[in-house]
Amino acid sequence: MSEKPKILNRKVVAQSRLFQIEALDLEFSNGAKRQYERLMRGKGSHGAVLIIPMLDNETVLLIREYSGGVDRYELGLAKGKIDAGETALEATNRELKEEVGYGARKIQQLSAFSIAPSYMEHTTEIMLAEDLYPERLLGDEPEELQVIPWKLDNLAELFNSGECTEARSIAALYMARDYFKPV
Repeated sequence: MSEKPKILNRKVVAQSRLFQIEALDLEFSNGAKRQYERLMRGKGSHGAVLIIPMLDNETVLLIREYSGGVDRYELGLAKGKIDAGETALEATNRELKEEVGYGARKIQQLSAFSIAPSYMEHTTEIMLAEDLYPERLLGDEPEELQVIPWKLDNLAELFNSGECTEARSIAALYMARDYFKPV
């Protein structure tokens, strides 16, 4: 199983302004042939960041934002795309200013997450932002986002509320809690 399948053919079967669906004709090392479909990033996409903005070592800043996929408001972490010519660190600070109203003097990458690696090419850089200072930039959100401080030692209440269901935010919040846990 260590040998990746050979890609015999690839073609775009559908496209929107954000994504394209690509069909892959594959041949596995045992001779089995299959067609897989995967959701690719749109042309010009440079990736995305998910930001864990820490007000202090115990308090994360969440945002309440309308989520069209589930047709409700969700609590979660700030996130956004990396623009052309921008690094993940620059995108983190810009998105943080646009969505949360803070900049960060200290930013580091904790991880990178895929959402559904069998079907999606997309990964998100998980960025920890500390030493925050107030600064707001105009973003592309259709309405002002509500910023809610939340204690990392109270994640169970957040998840049990049903207001935070996005897997990337949940995993990143647990990572942050472990990162700041006293040794």
